[in-house]
Amino acid sequence: MASEQLFLQFSAISDVGRIRKDNQDSGYAGPWLLTVCDGVGGAARGDLASATAVQALRKLDTLPSDDMLGQVAGAIHRANDRISEIIDEDPALNGTSTTASVLLFDGTKVAVGHLGDSRAYLLRDGELRQLTHDHTFVQSLIDEGRITEEQSRTHPNRNLILKAVDGIRHEEPDLFELPVQVGDRLFVCSDGACGFLTDDRMADILNSGTPDFAAVELVRASLEAGSSDNVTCIVAEVVATAPEPPIEPLLVGAAADLPRSLASTGATRSRAFRGHRSGDTGEIPPVQGELPSDLPSDIHAIHSDPVDPEAARYAPRPPARFTWLKRALAACVVVGLVWIALAFAWSWSQSQFYVGVMDGKMTIFRGLNAEIPGIEISHPYEMSDVEIDNLSEYDALNVSGGIEVSDLDEARATVENYAALQELPE
Repeated sequence: MASEQLFLQFSAISDVGRIRKDNQDSGYAGPWLLTVCDGVGGAARGDLASATAVQALRKLDTLPSDDMLGQVAGAIHRANDRISEIIDEDPALNGTSTTASVLLFDGTKVAVGHLGDSRAYLLRDGELRQLTHDHTFVQSLIDEGRITEEQSRTHPNRNLILKAVDGIRHEEPDLFELPVQVGDRLFVCSDGACGFLTDDRMADILNSGTPDFAAVELVRASLEAGSSDNVTCIVAEVVATAPEPPIEPLLVGAAADLPRSLASTGATRSRAFRGHRSGDTGEIPPVQGELPSDLPSDIHAIHSDPVDPEAARYAPRPPARFTWLKRALAACVVVGLVWIALAFAWSWSQSQFYVGVMDGKMTIFRGLNAEIPGIEISHPYEMSDVEIDNLSEYDALNVSGGIEVSDLDEARATVENYAALQELPE
């Protein structure tokens, strides 16, 4: 018997937050698809990466085929290829990337694809369960038992991402399927929310009100909890009947704002409140980066300004001063190490001996019984009176090929043994 067809009632909201000037999160919610992408890159335009990824992923928002995991994986790879194309078009964007948490719904289950530290959760019967596993440095420490979940929230490297959609490395996403039932709530968010709210707090909010109310409240609670990042939240409830009227798909964050900003040359974005269904709540106006007009003309920047943690985490840093000198010193170190290795090898080779033939006589050689074009690694050390012509054909061949010995004493003993084997002419 076929499973009962279920539906999603969903809401999405993205807020630039109280500190950042630009929203690098992007999100999309539709009847078949929920996805959040958190742009990585700082100056390398993480907003462009997340918007590009969401624009590619939103094509999944149709009734899926039987191979849902294949569809999700293929869409993530296509997003990666598209980011690769924009980097090729503008090399200044090298270093940009984005997380991706994707939930594809077919009416009975969801297929999940995940890269990075955005998260997807399931609320069922009042209990919250984290579906995705962070691809971060601190998560690896948690997995190894070296720190706790609580300690990870204040760890200095808590934002270091190990996997992302970056257009360069073709990382394989985590993929799995999950059956759903009426009353389930699906929650997808950027780390601006889950990085500042406890599971109990998120569960409490998700348990109350409509998806619209929960999404707005989750963003508000994240900001009140001290979130210093962009915050994007998508909440969807599994229902037995299709919503009436049908809910239009929602595109939020950089994916919604970017086309307008690119279309207006030099114009600043409007930050007027547009309501949560349009994306940015507009709670806090952006901080303008203008310098006071009364500063001296020879001042061009304030070098003591603290580095933006997000930019320090994501963006390629400017070249350090005296780079050429550092490279020259590094080259000198490498050359020095090679010279030491060669000197050691030469010293060792000159402590080796073997017995061979020179000018028709058995000779003790110092060095290695080998040939390297252009390099003399052995030389005659001591010539004997043993004529090679006075040895049997078999013995002469052995000596001509070189006889390996452990030291000089063994070499001399070998010569004496062959001297006794000579067939002297009458």
